[in-house]
Amino acid sequence: MDLILWRHAQAEDLALDEALSAEQGDVTIHIDPAKDLARRLTSKGERQAERMAEWLNQRLPEGTRILVSPAQRTQQTALALGRPFKTVKSLNPLASVDDLLRAAKWPTGREPVLIVGHQPILGMLAARLLTGNDFALSIKKGAVWWLRSRVRDGVAQVTLHAVQGPDFL
Repeated sequence: MDLILWRHAQAEDLALDEALSAEQGDVTIHIDPAKDLARRLTSKGERQAERMAEWLNQRLPEGTRILVSPAQRTQQTALALGRPFKTVKSLNPLASVDDLLRAAKWPTGREPVLIVGHQPILGMLAARLLTGNDFALSIKKGAVWWLRSRVRDGVAQVTLHAVQGPDFL
């Protein structure tokens, strides 16, 4: 099974002046989930999504399931593909690695799956599948990591099939 992880392209920043509050001398950031979900791609992000979509469209197998976070920036990134996709609420910015694995039906799914989502969870998913450990690998904005499961000599393995960033296209 192929699992393709696509981090959304560059998006607008949140206005942190509204989100910062002081607690006993420490700074705490409070993020309004609705404002975060509404963030849109920048013009650079739109170009990144278009370049990466062109690269993906040359390589994605027919029948690839495309699963997308409900955040506006991921929706815009996925739209660049020009293919039908499914918005999956559990792929939101607060998703867990297990949420992503369940949505993808990894590793038993029959068709390839493309997840358009967020850091750090995409990096945590890649780390778990590649190393068996939970830590966050850094996936650049707009980049794709293509993972593949296989069985070799009776042992299940995960291979890193490709990594592509939009700035190299």
